[in-house]
Amino acid sequence: MNIRDIATILSAAFLLVACGYTDDRVIHSEKSMYRNIFVTEYDGLRCLTFRRISIQDRQTCKDLRDPDRFVFPYTRMMLGVLAMVPDPSRILIIGLGGGTLPMALRNILPNVNLDVVEIDPAVVGVARKYFGYKEDAKLRTHTEDGRIFVKKALLSGSTYDLIMLDAFEEDYIPEHLLTVEFLQEVKSLLTPGGVVAANTFSSSSLYPYESATYEAAFGPFYSLKSSNRVIWAQEGAITDQSSIAETAKSLEPYFDNHGIEVHWLLSLLSQEKDWPADSRVLTDQYAPSNILNDH
Repeated sequence: MNIRDIATILSAAFLLVACGYTDDRVIHSEKSMYRNIFVTEYDGLRCLTFRRISIQDRQTCKDLRDPDRFVFPYTRMMLGVLAMVPDPSRILIIGLGGGTLPMALRNILPNVNLDVVEIDPAVVGVARKYFGYKEDAKLRTHTEDGRIFVKKALLSGSTYDLIMLDAFEEDYIPEHLLTVEFLQEVKSLLTPGGVVAANTFSSSSLYPYESATYEAAFGPFYSLKSSNRVIWAQEGAITDQSSIAETAKSLEPYFDNHGIEVHWLLSLLSQEKDWPADSRVLTDQYAPSNILNDH
Protein backbone atom coordinates (compact mmCIF):
# COMPACT_ATOMS: atom_id res chain seq x y z
CA MET A 1 0.00 0.00 0.00
CA ASN A 2 1.51 3.33 -1.04
CA ILE A 3 1.27 6.73 0.65
CA ARG A 4 -1.49 7.87 -1.71
CA ASP A 5 -3.65 4.83 -0.84
CA ILE A 6 -3.15 5.45 2.88
CA ALA A 7 -4.07 9.12 2.46
CA THR A 8 -7.26 8.19 0.56
CA ILE A 9 -8.35 5.74 3.28
CA LEU A 10 -7.62 8.21 6.09
CA SER A 11 -9.53 10.93 4.22
CA ALA A 12 -12.52 8.61 3.78
CA ALA A 13 -12.45 7.65 7.45
CA PHE A 14 -12.33 11.31 8.52
CA LEU A 15 -15.31 12.19 6.33
CA LEU A 16 -17.33 9.28 7.69
CA VAL A 17 -16.68 10.21 11.32
CA ALA A 18 -17.28 13.92 10.70
CA CYS A 19 -20.63 13.25 9.05
CA GLY A 20 -21.90 10.65 11.49
CA TYR A 21 -21.40 7.58 9.31
CA THR A 22 -19.26 5.53 11.69
CA ASP A 23 -21.69 2.59 11.32
CA ASP A 24 -20.99 2.38 7.58
CA ARG A 25 -18.11 0.17 6.57
CA VAL A 26 -16.18 1.63 3.64
CA ILE A 27 -15.25 -1.22 1.32
CA HIS A 28 -13.92 0.98 -1.47
CA SER A 29 -13.00 4.62 -1.99
CA GLU A 30 -11.31 6.48 -4.81
CA LYS A 31 -11.03 9.91 -6.34
CA SER A 32 -11.89 9.97 -10.02
CA MET A 33 -11.51 12.80 -12.52
CA TYR A 34 -15.04 13.94 -11.64
CA ARG A 35 -15.79 13.08 -8.00
CA ASN A 36 -14.98 11.24 -4.81
CA ILE A 37 -16.45 7.74 -4.87
CA PHE A 38 -17.34 5.66 -1.82
CA VAL A 39 -18.82 2.16 -1.59
CA THR A 40 -20.14 1.36 1.87
CA GLU A 41 -21.99 -1.45 3.59
CA TYR A 42 -24.41 -1.14 6.47
CA ASP A 43 -27.25 -3.35 7.69
CA GLY A 44 -27.29 -5.52 4.57
CA LEU A 45 -27.13 -2.61 2.13
CA ARG A 46 -24.24 -1.92 -0.21
CA CYS A 47 -24.32 1.70 -1.33
CA LEU A 48 -22.57 3.96 -3.81
CA THR A 49 -22.21 7.60 -2.82
CA PHE A 50 -20.32 10.60 -4.12
CA ARG A 51 -20.26 12.57 -0.88
CA ARG A 52 -20.83 11.87 2.80
CA ILE A 53 -23.48 14.24 4.10
CA SER A 54 -26.68 12.27 4.70
CA ILE A 55 -28.41 9.06 3.73
CA GLN A 56 -30.21 10.92 0.93
CA ASP A 57 -26.85 11.34 -0.82
CA ARG A 58 -26.54 7.65 -1.58
CA GLN A 59 -26.78 7.25 -5.34
CA THR A 60 -27.37 3.51 -5.50
CA CYS A 61 -28.04 0.93 -2.82
CA LYS A 62 -28.22 -2.81 -3.33
CA ASP A 63 -29.97 -5.01 -0.77
CA LEU A 64 -27.54 -7.90 -0.42
CA ARG A 65 -30.31 -10.08 1.01
CA ASP A 66 -32.72 -9.36 -1.87
CA PRO A 67 -30.65 -7.98 -4.78
CA ASP A 68 -33.61 -7.56 -7.16
CA ARG A 69 -35.53 -5.27 -4.77
CA PHE A 70 -35.08 -1.58 -5.48
CA VAL A 71 -34.13 0.28 -2.31
CA PHE A 72 -35.04 3.80 -3.42
CA PRO A 73 -38.44 5.06 -4.62
CA TYR A 74 -36.90 6.94 -7.56
CA THR A 75 -35.62 3.73 -9.15
CA ARG A 76 -39.10 2.22 -8.79
CA MET A 77 -40.61 5.28 -10.47
CA MET A 78 -38.04 5.10 -13.26
CA LEU A 79 -38.63 1.41 -13.95
CA GLY A 80 -42.38 1.97 -13.63
CA VAL A 81 -42.29 3.91 -16.92
CA LEU A 82 -42.55 0.52 -18.64
CA ALA A 83 -46.27 0.98 -18.01
CA MET A 84 -46.12 3.60 -20.79
CA VAL A 85 -43.85 1.62 -23.11
CA PRO A 86 -44.12 -2.06 -22.12
CA ASP A 87 -42.19 -3.67 -24.96
CA PRO A 88 -39.32 -1.42 -26.05
CA SER A 89 -36.76 -2.84 -28.43
CA ARG A 90 -34.08 -0.17 -27.86
CA ILE A 91 -33.37 1.76 -24.65
CA LEU A 92 -30.88 4.54 -23.92
CA ILE A 93 -29.84 5.31 -20.33
CA ILE A 94 -27.76 8.40 -19.56
CA GLY A 95 -26.13 8.02 -16.14
CA LEU A 96 -25.10 4.64 -14.73
CA GLY A 97 -24.74 4.90 -10.96
CA GLY A 98 -24.48 1.34 -9.70
CA GLY A 99 -26.23 -0.04 -12.76
CA THR A 100 -29.41 -1.23 -11.05
CA LEU A 101 -31.73 0.12 -13.77
CA PRO A 102 -30.00 -1.41 -16.81
CA MET A 103 -29.58 -4.76 -15.07
CA ALA A 104 -33.27 -4.83 -14.09
CA LEU A 105 -34.32 -3.92 -17.64
CA ARG A 106 -32.00 -6.60 -19.01
CA ASN A 107 -33.67 -9.21 -16.81
CA ILE A 108 -37.25 -8.12 -17.55
CA LEU A 109 -36.66 -7.61 -21.28
CA PRO A 110 -34.10 -10.22 -22.39
CA ASN A 111 -34.31 -9.19 -26.05
CA VAL A 112 -33.95 -5.45 -25.53
CA ASN A 113 -30.90 -3.58 -26.83
CA LEU A 114 -29.50 -1.24 -24.17
CA ASP A 115 -27.05 1.62 -24.59
CA VAL A 116 -25.77 3.03 -21.28
CA VAL A 117 -23.82 6.30 -21.23
CA GLU A 118 -21.63 7.24 -18.25
CA ILE A 119 -19.05 10.01 -18.34
CA ASP A 120 -16.93 8.67 -15.47
CA PRO A 121 -14.98 5.47 -16.20
CA ALA A 122 -14.37 5.02 -12.46
CA VAL A 123 -18.13 4.75 -11.85
CA VAL A 124 -18.34 2.07 -14.55
CA GLY A 125 -15.57 0.11 -12.84
CA VAL A 126 -17.24 0.37 -9.43
CA ALA A 127 -20.61 -0.72 -10.85
CA ARG A 128 -18.99 -3.80 -12.38
CA LYS A 129 -16.97 -4.79 -9.31
CA TYR A 130 -19.37 -4.01 -6.47
CA PHE A 131 -22.91 -3.94 -7.90
CA GLY A 132 -23.04 -6.77 -10.43
CA TYR A 133 -23.19 -4.61 -13.55
CA LYS A 134 -22.39 -6.77 -16.57
CA GLU A 135 -22.33 -5.90 -20.25
CA ASP A 136 -23.12 -8.37 -23.00
CA ALA A 137 -23.93 -8.35 -26.71
CA LYS A 138 -27.17 -6.44 -26.05
CA LEU A 139 -26.01 -4.19 -23.19
CA ARG A 140 -23.27 -1.76 -24.16
CA THR A 141 -21.54 0.92 -22.08
CA HIS A 142 -20.34 4.18 -23.65
CA THR A 143 -17.91 6.21 -21.54
CA GLU A 144 -18.57 9.75 -22.69
CA ASP A 145 -20.66 12.85 -22.08
CA GLY A 146 -24.38 12.22 -22.48
CA ARG A 147 -25.07 15.14 -24.78
CA ILE A 148 -22.17 14.26 -27.06
CA PHE A 149 -23.55 10.73 -27.32
CA VAL A 150 -27.01 12.07 -28.17
CA LYS A 151 -25.61 14.32 -30.91
CA LYS A 152 -23.66 11.42 -32.42
CA ALA A 153 -26.72 9.17 -32.22
CA LEU A 154 -28.75 11.77 -34.12
CA LEU A 155 -26.10 11.96 -36.83
CA SER A 156 -26.07 8.17 -37.19
CA GLY A 157 -29.87 7.96 -37.43
CA SER A 158 -30.29 5.94 -34.22
CA THR A 159 -33.67 5.86 -32.49
CA TYR A 160 -34.92 4.58 -29.14
CA ASP A 161 -38.30 3.56 -27.74
CA LEU A 162 -37.32 4.60 -24.22
CA ILE A 163 -34.71 7.07 -22.98
CA MET A 164 -33.85 7.35 -19.28
CA LEU A 165 -32.08 10.43 -17.92
CA ASP A 166 -30.43 9.67 -14.60
CA ALA A 167 -27.33 11.86 -14.59
CA PHE A 168 -28.28 14.42 -11.94
CA GLU A 169 -27.07 14.58 -8.34
CA GLU A 170 -28.67 16.76 -5.69
CA ASP A 171 -25.64 19.05 -5.49
CA TYR A 172 -24.51 18.74 -9.10
CA ILE A 173 -26.55 19.42 -12.21
CA PRO A 174 -24.89 18.96 -15.61
CA GLU A 175 -26.67 22.01 -16.95
CA HIS A 176 -26.17 21.14 -20.62
CA LEU A 177 -28.49 18.18 -19.95
CA LEU A 178 -31.28 20.42 -18.63
CA THR A 179 -32.00 22.80 -21.49
CA VAL A 180 -34.78 22.83 -24.04
CA GLU A 181 -32.27 22.31 -26.85
CA PHE A 182 -31.00 19.11 -25.24
CA LEU A 183 -34.51 17.82 -24.56
CA GLN A 184 -35.47 18.52 -28.17
CA GLU A 185 -32.45 16.50 -29.26
CA VAL A 186 -33.55 13.68 -26.96
CA LYS A 187 -37.08 13.88 -28.35
CA SER A 188 -35.69 13.60 -31.89
CA LEU A 189 -34.09 10.28 -30.92
CA LEU A 190 -37.44 8.79 -29.91
CA THR A 191 -39.50 6.52 -32.11
CA PRO A 192 -43.15 7.60 -32.59
CA GLY A 193 -44.81 7.35 -29.19
CA GLY A 194 -41.42 6.85 -27.50
CA VAL A 195 -41.01 7.84 -23.86
CA VAL A 196 -38.50 9.71 -21.70
CA ALA A 197 -38.15 9.07 -17.96
CA ALA A 198 -36.06 11.63 -16.08
CA ASN A 199 -34.92 11.52 -12.47
CA THR A 200 -35.00 15.03 -10.98
CA PHE A 201 -35.32 16.58 -7.52
CA SER A 202 -38.76 17.76 -6.38
CA SER A 203 -37.28 20.11 -3.75
CA SER A 204 -34.85 21.79 -6.13
CA SER A 205 -35.04 25.56 -6.63
CA LEU A 206 -34.95 24.72 -10.34
CA TYR A 207 -38.31 22.92 -10.13
CA PRO A 208 -40.46 25.54 -11.94
CA TYR A 209 -37.83 26.17 -14.62
CA GLU A 210 -37.26 22.47 -15.16
CA SER A 211 -41.03 21.94 -15.44
CA ALA A 212 -41.45 24.76 -17.95
CA THR A 213 -38.54 23.38 -19.99
CA TYR A 214 -39.96 19.86 -20.20
CA GLU A 215 -43.36 21.28 -21.15
CA ALA A 216 -41.75 23.39 -23.89
CA ALA A 217 -40.02 20.33 -25.32
CA PHE A 218 -42.72 17.68 -24.90
CA GLY A 219 -46.03 19.31 -24.00
CA PRO A 220 -48.00 17.76 -21.10
CA PHE A 221 -46.09 15.21 -19.03
CA TYR A 222 -46.54 13.05 -15.93
CA SER A 223 -44.84 14.02 -12.69
CA LEU A 224 -44.27 11.41 -9.96
CA LYS A 225 -43.02 12.66 -6.61
CA SER A 226 -41.44 10.91 -3.67
CA SER A 227 -38.07 11.95 -2.25
CA ASN A 228 -37.20 12.78 -5.86
CA ARG A 229 -39.39 13.77 -8.77
CA VAL A 230 -39.45 11.58 -11.85
CA ILE A 231 -40.86 12.95 -15.10
CA TRP A 232 -42.47 10.75 -17.75
CA ALA A 233 -42.74 12.55 -21.09
CA GLN A 234 -43.67 11.25 -24.52
CA GLU A 235 -43.16 11.90 -28.21
CA GLY A 236 -46.62 12.68 -29.55
CA ALA A 237 -49.88 12.44 -27.61
CA ILE A 238 -49.34 11.31 -24.03
CA THR A 239 -50.78 7.94 -22.98
CA ASP A 240 -53.88 8.28 -20.77
CA GLN A 241 -53.84 7.09 -17.17
CA SER A 242 -56.35 4.28 -17.70
CA SER A 243 -54.11 2.72 -20.35
CA ILE A 244 -51.10 3.11 -18.07
CA ALA A 245 -53.00 1.41 -15.24
CA GLU A 246 -53.99 -1.50 -17.47
CA THR A 247 -50.42 -2.02 -18.66
CA ALA A 248 -49.01 -1.67 -15.15
CA LYS A 249 -51.27 -4.45 -13.90
CA SER A 250 -50.07 -6.72 -16.69
CA LEU A 251 -46.49 -6.05 -15.55
CA GLU A 252 -47.28 -6.65 -11.88
CA PRO A 253 -45.22 -9.87 -11.52
CA TYR A 254 -42.11 -8.06 -12.80
CA PHE A 255 -42.81 -4.95 -10.74
CA ASP A 256 -43.36 -7.00 -7.57
CA ASN A 257 -39.96 -8.61 -8.01
CA HIS A 258 -38.36 -5.17 -7.78
CA GLY A 259 -40.47 -3.89 -4.90
CA ILE A 260 -42.83 -1.80 -7.03
CA GLU A 261 -46.45 -1.81 -5.88
CA VAL A 262 -48.74 -0.99 -8.79
CA HIS A 263 -51.25 0.85 -6.58
CA TRP A 264 -48.44 3.01 -5.16
CA LEU A 265 -47.05 3.75 -8.61
CA LEU A 266 -50.40 4.77 -10.07
CA SER A 267 -51.22 6.94 -7.05
CA LEU A 268 -48.18 9.10 -7.85
CA LEU A 269 -49.18 9.92 -11.42
CA SER A 270 -50.01 13.60 -11.82
CA GLN A 271 -50.33 16.09 -14.64
CA GLU A 272 -50.92 19.01 -12.29
CA LYS A 273 -49.27 22.17 -13.57
CA ASP A 274 -47.88 23.27 -10.21
CA TRP A 275 -45.39 25.88 -11.36
CA PRO A 276 -45.90 29.58 -12.23
CA ALA A 277 -47.07 30.19 -15.78
CA ASP A 278 -44.28 32.70 -16.34
CA SER A 279 -41.48 30.29 -15.36
CA ARG A 280 -38.58 30.77 -17.73
CA VAL A 281 -37.54 27.96 -20.07
CA LEU A 282 -33.92 26.86 -19.64
CA THR A 283 -31.82 27.22 -22.78
CA ASP A 284 -28.19 26.76 -23.73
CA GLN A 285 -27.82 30.53 -23.28
CA TYR A 286 -29.92 30.73 -20.08
CA ALA A 287 -28.87 27.65 -18.14
CA PRO A 288 -29.39 26.56 -14.50
CA SER A 289 -26.24 28.34 -13.31
CA ASN A 290 -27.84 31.68 -14.23
CA ILE A 291 -30.80 30.97 -11.97
CA LEU A 292 -28.69 29.70 -9.09
CA ASN A 293 -26.48 32.78 -9.34
CA ASP A 294 -29.57 35.00 -9.33
CA HIS A 295 -30.61 33.37 -6.05
